[in-house]
Amino acid sequence: MRRNIDKVFFWTVGVLVLAGLFILISASMGLLTREGPTFYKTIFQQIISGIVVGLILLYFTSKINYKAWKKFALPFFIFSFLLTIIVFVPHIGFGSGGASRWIKLGPLFFQPSEILKFGFMVYLSSWIVSRKAEIKSFKFGFLPFVAIIAFVSLLLILEPDIGTLGVLAISSMFLFFLGGGRFAQLAILMLLGIGLIILLVKIEPYRMNRITTFFHPSQDLQGISYQLRQSLIALGSGGIFGRGFGMSLQKFNYLPEPIGDSIFAVFGEEFGFIGSIFLIGLFLFFLYRGFSIALRAPDDFGRMLGAGIVILIIVESFVNIGAMTGVLPLTGIPLLFVSRGGSAMAITLAEIGVLLNISKYRKL
Repeated sequence: MRRNIDKVFFWTVGVLVLAGLFILISASMGLLTREGPTFYKTIFQQIISGIVVGLILLYFTSKINYKAWKKFALPFFIFSFLLTIIVFVPHIGFGSGGASRWIKLGPLFFQPSEILKFGFMVYLSSWIVSRKAEIKSFKFGFLPFVAIIAFVSLLLILEPDIGTLGVLAISSMFLFFLGGGRFAQLAILMLLGIGLIILLVKIEPYRMNRITTFFHPSQDLQGISYQLRQSLIALGSGGIFGRGFGMSLQKFNYLPEPIGDSIFAVFGEEFGFIGSIFLIGLFLFFLYRGFSIALRAPDDFGRMLGAGIVILIIVESFVNIGAMTGVLPLTGIPLLFVSRGGSAMAITLAEIGVLLNISKYRKL
């Protein structure tokens, strides 16, 4: 039976988007003092390419029956994979900081790995449902699952985009477990992941810096530990109630990427412990409400797809928060709904539209 969308979930997302925009405006004030036009350009791009485009995508994906995604899961995944490969094409792919992660076509500028994450979750959900009877099998369940992850991992390692790879791997393992995978199999995959990390460090020794910073945050405070140190200073300076909106000092010439992956530290400085707990609580309520939609979906695919989208969004968001508080190694992963990034915002809202469509068919 078709129902109305889950309005509580919809307005929860609305609060996250609106709060994220105000947090970004405040965090961008450092740009205003140094280069005014960049500030206005940043906010304009976030509103147009992120929120406006995202709401349009949300509208359309909320109108598409979620079961249609199962029919086109493989073509959509292949499309997103091929689109991501384009980042390596000269004059189209755009690189920065030694990584090729963006596509630039005239005024169009976006990160295709955001679409890849979406396509991968749609395909993995469809695959798990199709292998429901064999998912616990090592030969027909676990090994193909590892092969699917390895297929995507190779592309993300070549970019390189290890942060996105980590988010996808963690999200996939959660979804595989929910789909019936054995914990022992996931333990094997975690060991393989540790082996991959060791290999990546040997290939590019600079990656060891983030691991060193995680275990020894007081080492080389002006070098490899600088970002974490400045983030902790910002969070500590916020105290219980914060300095107030727009009053962060760390965003001015101290904290690297204050509108990117460090934005939670700026928020914590301005709104303090209470504000940080409120934002984390908002994400946790998003998790609760999103999982409620997934669990009440009328079929296995709806449950897997809904859970996969929620897990993907929550894992990425909490990896960012964990990195900024020193609980996890630094990754460069943005805080969804908050950090600058039109591609991330637009695709996330498209995913929300899929969840809203699933909610129309939820069981009471």
